[in-house]
Amino acid sequence: MKLKFFSFLSFALLAIIMAGPTPVKAQGKPRVLVFTKTLGYHHASIGPAIKAVIKLGQENNFIVDTTTDVTKFEESNLKRYSALIFISISGIVGSEGYGLNGYGTGRYGTGGYLFNAAQRADLQRYIEAGGGFVGIHEAVDAMYDWHWYGRLIGAYFAFHPAAQQATYDVVDKNFIATKHLPDKWVRVDEPYYPKLMNKDIHVLISLEEPTVLNNRYSPTTFQKIGDLHPISWYHDFDGGRAFYTALGHTDESYSDPLYLGHILGGIKYAIGKNAPLNYAKAKIPRAPAEDRFIKTQLISGYLDEPTEMTILPNLDVLIVERKGPIVLYNHLTKKAKQVGFLNAYFHTKYNKGVNAEEGVLGLQADPDFKTNHYIYIYYSPADTSVNQLSRFTFVNGKVDNKSEKVILQVHTMREICCHTGGSIAFGKDRTLFLSVGDNTTPFDEPNLPKGAPNTYSYSPLDDRPGHEQYDDRRGSGNTNDLRGKILRIKMNLDGTYGIPEGNLFPVGTEKTRPEIYVMGNRNPYRITVDKKNGYLYWGEVGPDANNDSLATHGPKGYDEINQARQAGNFGYPYFVGPNLPYREYDYATGKAGNAFDPLHPVNNSRNNTGLVDLPPAQPAFIWYPYGIARDFWQLGSGGRSAMAGPVYHGDMYVKPGLPAYYNGKLFIYDWIRNWIKAVGMTPEGDYEGMEPFMENTKFSAPIDMELGPDGKLYILEYGNGWFTKNADAGLSRIDFNPGNRPPEISSITSNKMLGELPLTVSLTVNATDPENDKMTYTWNLGNGIKKMTTKPKLTYTFAKKGNYLVSVAIKDSKGAVGKSKTISIAAGSTEEAADPSVPYAAGKALMLSLDCKSCHKTDEKSIGPAFTDVSKKYTKNDATVTTLSKKIMTGGTGVWGDVMMPAHPGLKADEAKQILDWVFSLSGK
Repeated sequence: MKLKFFSFLSFALLAIIMAGPTPVKAQGKPRVLVFTKTLGYHHASIGPAIKAVIKLGQENNFIVDTTTDVTKFEESNLKRYSALIFISISGIVGSEGYGLNGYGTGRYGTGGYLFNAAQRADLQRYIEAGGGFVGIHEAVDAMYDWHWYGRLIGAYFAFHPAAQQATYDVVDKNFIATKHLPDKWVRVDEPYYPKLMNKDIHVLISLEEPTVLNNRYSPTTFQKIGDLHPISWYHDFDGGRAFYTALGHTDESYSDPLYLGHILGGIKYAIGKNAPLNYAKAKIPRAPAEDRFIKTQLISGYLDEPTEMTILPNLDVLIVERKGPIVLYNHLTKKAKQVGFLNAYFHTKYNKGVNAEEGVLGLQADPDFKTNHYIYIYYSPADTSVNQLSRFTFVNGKVDNKSEKVILQVHTMREICCHTGGSIAFGKDRTLFLSVGDNTTPFDEPNLPKGAPNTYSYSPLDDRPGHEQYDDRRGSGNTNDLRGKILRIKMNLDGTYGIPEGNLFPVGTEKTRPEIYVMGNRNPYRITVDKKNGYLYWGEVGPDANNDSLATHGPKGYDEINQARQAGNFGYPYFVGPNLPYREYDYATGKAGNAFDPLHPVNNSRNNTGLVDLPPAQPAFIWYPYGIARDFWQLGSGGRSAMAGPVYHGDMYVKPGLPAYYNGKLFIYDWIRNWIKAVGMTPEGDYEGMEPFMENTKFSAPIDMELGPDGKLYILEYGNGWFTKNADAGLSRIDFNPGNRPPEISSITSNKMLGELPLTVSLTVNATDPENDKMTYTWNLGNGIKKMTTKPKLTYTFAKKGNYLVSVAIKDSKGAVGKSKTISIAAGSTEEAADPSVPYAAGKALMLSLDCKSCHKTDEKSIGPAFTDVSKKYTKNDATVTTLSKKIMTGGTGVWGDVMMPAHPGLKADEAKQILDWVFSLSGK
């Protein structure tokens, strides 16, 4: 009864305190939604917590709904609630831990796909509209990749000791959730150490400094918790109200009157005045449904190793191919043809088996192309050991080779692998950015004695004479070399260039090149410049090591997406990812030295021609290894080749090509993993979160992504296979349909696919209309006859022998049409040809779902061996299957060449065996 009395007074007092000069009318009895979904650790105390909150609602006049169903986080449902209560929710188990002191000291954490993009947007809009939020205990251990949520709840989980008795300081007793508590609250609980995401929180309870120091996940690690170790807080945030308490691990908490009064006060604060939500104040739009986006294929089956494109003002598209051709897609005729050719070096002449990556690499139209017809190409002339940036004119449908004006040359080593960069982008005021690869071999050095010191796919630092191609300090870490850099120059109309203000090294600085804007790159393959704020973004293809070697070499390999708001050193070959340091390494003795210092990197290589003391290293914006990254788990696992696409701003186009939801978002993509993501950022450019873009649409090794003058996304696809003409290479445009959508067809079936004449079949189609409109069905029977029905069924008799290709077109009441796939019906036939691959179809399908197809083809050599050659090389037995299965899962190199086979840590042993069964079947084994 005392608790009930206190609760009533507190609720009344809160209403008085929060009442303003223009009171808002409450909307009846408050209703709260308790959410308890867990994808990671599940607290046993969740059950008692639910019962306790329901009882608090009964005693304090608010309604409590409970759910683990994420589909409840939809705007029409969220509008019903005055507050949302997240009790010990958790995400999915990841594989990367970054603790308070950096790499390796944190918990192997959980990150979490609790909500999809639409649900996240609706949750954010709910808070912006004035909603309330309560987080209890493990609610800080989820959605690490969504920093808006981190700022809403105030912090993310870092680590905690075991549950134990501790003393908690109640630092603010004027708040409804703490006014009843003692100054020193002694209790048994599991105190979280938070990594604060929002410094604007108002702390209510803090843990005393001497109380707990050890890290449960590293018992021998003791970390000072600071003068202020916040345990509970509240704040007004983004239009709404948020309260959090780290307490509540134990079942006993939910029968403790002091603790129950604590969370009751937080709930009442979150409910506030119980005013209706005002969605006019919501700042972000709702997320568009994926079926509103259409991948429109512009070119297919024509391109041979396309590398970069530029969309011209009239919407024609110029494309360069690595081996030399320049292709034009005419948007009116919808045809592609070759309009130029450059004689480029694109394969080794003497070192057979070494994959040279040079060729025609980059392309961009001049900002004033309409009047001057200039285009810029970065390529590898066949007769000179340089990569060069040249300007050409494109007039009368042809690239004029005689018009070439060489702007800048980068001296390189040839007959080696790897890393070219080569992307071109324009910023403001005719500033041209050019990415240049490090021109360094990252693989193990050949012809060394077994067990001799080597790079082992970590950072290549061998500065011994004769080993120059294995020393990246001669390039990426060299302030006097253009390799491993992103350059920024200001183009003059006469084809010369100047150095804009703000590059990394002022003109005249000894042992530096003034063209350098960003240094410390490995392979910045695709770059983009935000047209509004001038920020530079790029994808960095990182080292290949599968595992950490922290005592000898350094961290495993990471790909990066980077952002430069100003000139800087981004660390490689000394650092990778979030400034994880490599170590000095003596290749003569194999002795490891000190880890490099990101605040003071030093280039002491004998191949260095630049400064010894380098600028401080900048951490990556986004990073991910072969395995799952905790902070960016959405990026998946497997092979990796990070690329950066454009930042979208709809107000820059007369008719925006994408919905306003994507305003200010950066598009990134991966050449190997075939995904595209949209990265949200704060107005300052800080990372906010990411989400899939068209995740159910197939892309084939996207290698360039640009926004056209029409505001639409154009995607250039290299195709799945290295150094070859791929049938799935092409050019596509992403079209957005803001209006009525056509019916969606999941399947078309027939009860009979063959049979004697006359053959009567019953055809069925499964389809839905997104707007629930009525639909009509027009069946094409493949014999010149069409039938219309108002139901998704048709019975028809074929009287003549033949193979009939049957399909159906479905029209909704607003006129939008969807078309089905085609099925084949063999009328007059009693036999169907057997498919010999059926027993191994599961293995082949699994292979195609992974990144294997990017490096291997069935019958042709790509960057990796043909599957048929693998099948012929090995004898199928248990030992071979075990060995090859392990190699598929963990990666490796050395049998077929020097290119690292990426790991597939998410693959199970039986799945690897399925793939091998299919591979061995290619040679009849």
